[in-house]
Amino acid sequence: MTNTGPDNKWLWPEILDALIAAPEYHFLLMENEHVRVLDTRIPPGHTVPLHTHRWPGTLYILSWSEFIRRDAEGKITRDSRVSGPLPVSTALWSEPLPPHTLENTGAAELRIIVFELKN
Repeated sequence: MTNTGPDNKWLWPEILDALIAAPEYHFLLMENEHVRVLDTRIPPGHTVPLHTHRWPGTLYILSWSEFIRRDAEGKITRDSRVSGPLPVSTALWSEPLPPHTLENTGAAELRIIVFELKN
């Protein structure tokens, strides 16, 4: 599935942006015309409401917990209990994410710094 239309415009409404749709879980650390840096914190037992991440970027894991990511229809797109944990201090790449929820099914806070690249 593509995240942009024929005119290369983001397909989903601004209201689904992580900072707007789920501000209790995404905290803006810095933003300019090139990058947006988010501190994402998801306590155990919490489910982040439906939201998007418009830009690709690097994720840096500060603390790990098991989670389930579901698409807008509720279909599981990633279950860390199956794919396995990632070590703390791991950095990884993420493409833009269409509408999804994320449920922390583990016993610890899931905390990730997200460096979104706008250009």
